[in-house]
Amino acid sequence: MRKFNIRKVLDGLTAGSSSASQQQPQQHPPGTREPEIQETLQSEHFQLCKTVRHGFPYQPSALAFDPVQKILAVGTQTGALRLFGRPGVECYCQHESGAAVIQLQFLINEGALVSALADDTLHLWNLRQKRPAILHSLKFCRERVTFCHLPFQSKWLYVGTERGNIHIVNVESFTLSGYVIMWNKAIELSSKSHPGPVVHISDNPMDEGKLLIGFESGTVVLWDLKSKKADYRYTYDEAIHSAAWHHEGKQFICSHSDGTLTIWNVRSSAKPVQTIAPHGKQLKDGKKPEPCKPILKVEFKTTRSGYPIFENPYPLSIHESPVTCCEYFADCPVDLIPALYSVGARQKRQGYSKKEWPINGGNWGLGTQSYPEIIITGHADGSVKFWDASAVTLQVLYKLKTSKVFEKSRNKDDRPNTDIVDEDPYAIQIISWCPESRMLCIAGVSAHVIIYRFSKQEVITEVIPMLEVRLLYEMDDVESPEGEQAAPVPTPVVGASPQPGPPQAHPSSSGSSSDGLRDNVPCLKVKNSPLKQSPGYQTELVIQLVWVGGEPPQQITSLAVNSSYGLVVFGNCNGIAMVDYLQKAVLLNLGTIELYGSNDPYRREPRSPRKSRQPSGAGLCDISEGTAVPEDRCKSPTSVKTKSRKFSKMVASDIAKMSRKLSLPTDLKPDLDIKDNSFSRSRSSSVTSIDKESREAISALHFCETFTRKADSSPSPCLWVGTTLGTVLVIALNLPPGGEQRLLQPVIVSPSGTILRLKGAILRMAFLDATGCLVPPAYESWREHNVPEEKDEKEKLKKRRPVSVSPSSSQEISENQYAVICSEKQAKVISLPTQNCAYKQNITETSFVLRGDVVAMSNSICLACFCANGHIMTFSLPSLRPLLDVYYLPLTNMRIARTFCFTNNGQALYLVSPTEIQRLTYSQETCENLQEMLGELFTPVETPEAPNRGFFKGLFGGGAQSLDREELFGESSSGKASRSLAQHIPGPGGIEGVKGAASGVVGELARARLALDERGQKLGDLEERTAAMLSSADAFSKHAHEMMLKYKDKKWYQF
Repeated sequence: MRKFNIRKVLDGLTAGSSSASQQQPQQHPPGTREPEIQETLQSEHFQLCKTVRHGFPYQPSALAFDPVQKILAVGTQTGALRLFGRPGVECYCQHESGAAVIQLQFLINEGALVSALADDTLHLWNLRQKRPAILHSLKFCRERVTFCHLPFQSKWLYVGTERGNIHIVNVESFTLSGYVIMWNKAIELSSKSHPGPVVHISDNPMDEGKLLIGFESGTVVLWDLKSKKADYRYTYDEAIHSAAWHHEGKQFICSHSDGTLTIWNVRSSAKPVQTIAPHGKQLKDGKKPEPCKPILKVEFKTTRSGYPIFENPYPLSIHESPVTCCEYFADCPVDLIPALYSVGARQKRQGYSKKEWPINGGNWGLGTQSYPEIIITGHADGSVKFWDASAVTLQVLYKLKTSKVFEKSRNKDDRPNTDIVDEDPYAIQIISWCPESRMLCIAGVSAHVIIYRFSKQEVITEVIPMLEVRLLYEMDDVESPEGEQAAPVPTPVVGASPQPGPPQAHPSSSGSSSDGLRDNVPCLKVKNSPLKQSPGYQTELVIQLVWVGGEPPQQITSLAVNSSYGLVVFGNCNGIAMVDYLQKAVLLNLGTIELYGSNDPYRREPRSPRKSRQPSGAGLCDISEGTAVPEDRCKSPTSVKTKSRKFSKMVASDIAKMSRKLSLPTDLKPDLDIKDNSFSRSRSSSVTSIDKESREAISALHFCETFTRKADSSPSPCLWVGTTLGTVLVIALNLPPGGEQRLLQPVIVSPSGTILRLKGAILRMAFLDATGCLVPPAYESWREHNVPEEKDEKEKLKKRRPVSVSPSSSQEISENQYAVICSEKQAKVISLPTQNCAYKQNITETSFVLRGDVVAMSNSICLACFCANGHIMTFSLPSLRPLLDVYYLPLTNMRIARTFCFTNNGQALYLVSPTEIQRLTYSQETCENLQEMLGELFTPVETPEAPNRGFFKGLFGGGAQSLDREELFGESSSGKASRSLAQHIPGPGGIEGVKGAASGVVGELARARLALDERGQKLGDLEERTAAMLSSADAFSKHAHEMMLKYKDKKWYQF
């Protein structure tokens, strides 16, 4: 008996009240009702939270290092805080205000960090927990904070301000001391004007009572904290950016705005002992060097050896070239990561330092998540990177350069006039990858497709196999969906018959048609020389769309590859093309309208070919951050008003991005307006020309083995095609037998006539068997392709046969399947072969879905969607019952839309900045285990003791001088600070709370072990001291007894 679940009842009520059309099962005649499928996923299985962030901190603005804990902290201009320990130990925090981090200061070996923000707030962070938290905050009300300095093992923080004053903060209580260094007393009569903000504070390494204060104008003061006056004042006529002490405390160095460095002796304030221009030309005769750009930071170090660079173990090279697309694969075959690592290890550079990476603090987490995860990133330079993303780590495995197959122009003047993009002609747009067969297919911005095989052997390809495809259909779409009468089918430009033929050795040389227009030429030129291909991914076939009658090829909007069938298919706004990559032949080349046949629901009118180039594809890479205000960055292309036919580069790029990657026809889309972070419909007469440019594009492709027609009694190989107008069409595939016959007989491709309709562009398609389990596409398991034939001949016939993994192929004929189709507006589950709509769910009315994926989770499956209004939603399958609906992140730029993707086991990711990947989970189980999976930042370590001063240094005063800061800055001697100067915002505890905070089982055990060691050491010392005292007492007793015997019989006068 099924359990009663109140949550399911509430889910049903919510869905029913929100929309009458939501979650309504299709009514079937008696006897044909869909069988009930037991669904195990419930709402309690879902919870959304961020997990980890990878990559280089975007717009870094502050840096700090704890030399004892070996932890690095980086602050950014957006208020983010990134903490790095040993490789695999990372942490991301965010200041709520979002203000830029201007400085960071570690409390060395205390597990705490002070951050100073541009909004004049200081925060104390507790790092003794896996997710650091703020303990105290101090908001300065009357002065702006410009610089901070915390001496080693001190609780007093020096805070410099824009007015030139220095205040002192007690980091234990986060309160101000009454001790203040006023700017006018610091400079006195040395300058007639204000010295500017404080840009540097540091104490002399040999005398804690001497404070070096640098002012922006060029004045430096050596302040005596005890006497409360300046010992020396140093003046230079160039602004100061930073300063640093020599370790002996007798000299310091300053960096200036003109690119010079000045070195000063402490006791000689008249002029610098040396002036250096490291990046400029040094002039003779004592003249000032030529000015250069300012040196923002300087350090005064001494070394006996050079500085060989370390090999960076962190995944900070994500943005080596701008990321243009992402794919995420969880629960991959277990042999994939070792295979990619083995070929990627050969790509590593040499010449790095032999020393251990110096940032090695913290401890790894103890998570139990063990399934392999791989992230693939496509880049603007045509490279593709594979990353090991298992657990919460990220490590680069292998890098593929797709541009190697093309001839590269040496300079801009040599570039061919067939280019359709202004820059980054090799940029990756779409990635299609089969983890089981390791087949990889990419689509690039220059309307090119490359198919790769994985091999562990190095090969030399004498001639790169290549095909050119003419794909153009001169029709305009007229908005008449739901039309009752179908318009007559016009004559297409290209034929529908298969075009088998040998691959071309090089691009076609015909460059113009009879009327002088560019014709039959691709955008890129494939190399005609032998190509050495290293172990890893090796080129199988290059496919390029060509110019037709002066019309440039349109960029590819969808792509799919199937290793079992040996086919690759791609489409754009002109039509669809299918290629047999085994026989190197074009099987299908159709305009979109030809797929409909006589069932076309739209009226279309012929139009003349466009003479203009398509919008610049450079939009794949984000235009520099900050060039557009957030409101402009969030608007739809259809909301842009233009005064002339020539769009600006930014507008054209955004249009290209929106229409290309998201497959959003501009005449069917709501505009992207920022009003309460939601999307509202609006129309503008100024965008009529843009609307006319929209066509029905191919937006989704899916190979499968299922029922192609209503009358089918068994499943067969086919291709399901989705378009931007919400149509799903099915193409039947008749494959020859495996082995040698597969290479000799043609694949027969024919439209089946099956047409299904949804509202909005089709995004994703998947198939379920009769029990509700996912039916993955058929695939051929990977084998080494480059082994000698004699060794592989027996296996070849066996393994080249198309292998279907569909459970339905062995089931009885009476059992059916389900097609899951997700569009940007709704989702439908279609029963096959009857093609009845079993379930329907209207996902959104006011927005649209950016990404939809059918994913496995908790031994079941669900549909996961990310909407442009910021909502992440999941639905059960096949019933499409809502399970999760959480507002997470509104679409503020195209980068998020282009890179957001879901994968199995409740994982997802997107590119949160041009340099960082944000991973998140929507699984309750992962959220609960996340604390264990994260690493420990703080580990108990003994603070090293300072080196001995030595006898002579102590005798002659050459050693470090200590300072009793408590006596100087405490309330008893300095009084109370003004209450109006700063506002204290208390946290959950002071520094005592930091020291006693629990930080997991590992930290507790380590602390207990350290305490036991300390106790044992103290007990050992006590035992030794006791033994020494006993020995001393015995000696004294013995000596006293001897003295008594010696003088026992003597008289007093004999002594």
